[in-house]
Amino acid sequence: MKLYYSPGACSMSPHIVLHEAGLQHEAVMVSTKSHKLQDGTDYYSINPLGYVPFLVLDNGDTLHEGPAIVQYLADLAPEKNLAPANGTMARYHLQEWLNFIGTEVHKAFGPLFNPTTPEDFKPTVRANVLTRLSWVNEQLANKSFLMGDQFTVADAYLFTVTGWAQFVGLDISSLKHLAAYRESILARPSVQATMKAEGLIK
Repeated sequence: MKLYYSPGACSMSPHIVLHEAGLQHEAVMVSTKSHKLQDGTDYYSINPLGYVPFLVLDNGDTLHEGPAIVQYLADLAPEKNLAPANGTMARYHLQEWLNFIGTEVHKAFGPLFNPTTPEDFKPTVRANVLTRLSWVNEQLANKSFLMGDQFTVADAYLFTVTGWAQFVGLDISSLKHLAAYRESILARPSVQATMKAEGLIK
């Protein structure tokens, strides 16, 4: 299978999951500014939506939404326990986390990356993101991962989006549980391998 990604973007989440699951894949870098591949190919000719992540399966089928992609990948490697079994209440709690991260955290960062966002509005946006992350911080008070003691695809997603704080002037150092959580996930071999593959660390 083939994953189209941009370094450090939300596509890092399924990239981490691919490494965590030990699934063979080809990672293809996309420029989100030029919408071209490194060989000059127009990315819109591959994915008309123009964004990442985009997963192309060996049979030609595709998936283009992160939460759907990571659950699909988790189900390919059930022995890794990256997602609870389908139909269980735990699976719905996982989907609850994926939806919260996607709608309340991921999207909340959007205006901070948008060059057209007025500077005087950005403090309001940062405060909104911090409110959401403060709630997440509380949820992590007595557990290692979002779902308890088991790393799941939701953790790959949360780690990815919270990493953006450093690029948009958002100080989350006061969120001690979240900080400890991020440190533990950063140390995972799958995360290290992904960040090296994306050129984010040496």
